[in-house]
Amino acid sequence: MSDATADFEAATERLTRRVHLGLRAGSLDSRDVVALACELFDWSLRTDAVVEVVERNPSEVPRAEMTVLARRILHDIGFDPGFDLAPERLETLRAALRIVARDLPTRGIRGEPEIEVLEDCHPVGAGVRLADGERLDRGGPVQPSQCDDPTTALTGLAILIQESLLERTWQVWPVCARHRLGVHGSEREGAAVWWCAGDGGHALARVGELSHTAGRRSRHSPL
Repeated sequence: MSDATADFEAATERLTRRVHLGLRAGSLDSRDVVALACELFDWSLRTDAVVEVVERNPSEVPRAEMTVLARRILHDIGFDPGFDLAPERLETLRAALRIVARDLPTRGIRGEPEIEVLEDCHPVGAGVRLADGERLDRGGPVQPSQCDDPTTALTGLAILIQESLLERTWQVWPVCARHRLGVHGSEREGAAVWWCAGDGGHALARVGELSHTAGRRSRHSPL
């Protein structure tokens, strides 16, 4: 990477963070939006919103309009605030873990698992640390963008845990006792469920409610 490219990336990262935080706080500084647009324009990243900000006199752009332009620029360049700049995403994921953790005793797993932000991944995502210290991050990690919706976060977390346990133990979990098939985390009709493909497909249970599913006790079945 050249020094010029490194400088550009550092400048745009600093400015996108400032614009994002300004938008969140309702205190957007138009100078930050203009500076970001100019950086992008100079590197030929000339979306309609970038060009409009560069070409207009910022003092003549109403605050509401500048806010819209700032959001468009962040969207156009694929900016994602991650967990650090959008901490509510991490709280959504922690709430999802509390739900899926209710199913873990059916797999013989005890103790309170924790969400672990995986700084060593690119982009940064999240995995799960079990009470025994085992890190679960297969089939993932869960991306911050998945945590804008609680159901999506719960589904993604269920899949990550399931695939990680499968790789660790080579045992299918959960299992539909009626069809003797392994089920999978899936989002169906707005809910996160354990989905069985038997007989055209059906929900074995909602994620977090495996122990409440009468007559369908989970069994460990080798692959």
